[in-house]
Amino acid sequence: MIKKERFPGSITDVHGIRVGQVENIEARTGVTVVRVSRDGAVLGVDVRGAAPGTRETDLARPGNLVKNANAVVLSGGSAYGLAAADGVMQYLESIDVGLDMGVCRVPIVPAAVLYDLGVGNAKVRPTAEMGAEACMSATKEVWEGKYGAGCGATVGKIVPGTIPATGGVGTASIKLNTGVTVGAIVAVNAVGDIYHPHTGELVACGTLKDGTPIKAMDLLYGNPPVPSAPRFMEPGQNTTIAVIATDAILNKEEANRLATVAHDGFARTIMPVHTQMDGDTVFALATGRVDTDTNFMMLSMAASEVMARAIYNAIIAGGKN
Repeated sequence: MIKKERFPGSITDVHGIRVGQVENIEARTGVTVVRVSRDGAVLGVDVRGAAPGTRETDLARPGNLVKNANAVVLSGGSAYGLAAADGVMQYLESIDVGLDMGVCRVPIVPAAVLYDLGVGNAKVRPTAEMGAEACMSATKEVWEGKYGAGCGATVGKIVPGTIPATGGVGTASIKLNTGVTVGAIVAVNAVGDIYHPHTGELVACGTLKDGTPIKAMDLLYGNPPVPSAPRFMEPGQNTTIAVIATDAILNKEEANRLATVAHDGFARTIMPVHTQMDGDTVFALATGRVDTDTNFMMLSMAASEVMARAIYNAIIAGGKN
């Protein structure tokens, strides 16, 4: 049996990073805001799921003009949840944060959403006001489990007729011997099952009404464990969204590569992953405090590992609260 102890650390161990979370517990939805220092952080992104709901991802790509982001929003509410980023923009503008355009400042606030409309109240979604509140309340403390964007998150949904397990928000960090810190925060709402990143043991999956666990892999091996349901879940009703952050100095190309390799952490813990029913998205932020000779390969290894740890932390915390 797995000894369910969380992996250490938080994305807020990265210099310049704070996190704010607001949720509507009754409606089972919420928003998580990753806020950076006034000057912003170099932004990267990688979208791997086939049903994403995102904002400002094109801005993050190498070759495009703007380099830094002022905050990143992870939200429930499906596409409706993108409205939370409006509130973050409005608050940051009110404190004079954003890209100086002469006539005003334009805060750069990329966002990604997950689908939780079928869990709580489908008519209640994260709003601009919730986004602003989460941004204003950002601190170094991060609550894991059914908070923020993870309030209505579930996992293990690919087998028809089973009851999903609880997902949620998780975070972790690693400090390299060069002084660089790499941290992750993730809202886990995967269609797939969750496995321990080191042992490969099953952590969470759908269950029958009597509590019997039913793995998605049972379908792959031609062993349908439950009577067939009318249809599988519709595309886009899941999604794992995350931020990987470091205080190393990176350029935009490196930030994008960091987002790409962080998806390896998804693949180590979620099965299946990056499906047509997920909108899996990772943003990367580099706050640029530590100028060291850290090998980028080491940063990449740390990004994959810390993301896998954060996913695991989300699941064990979600099962407790």
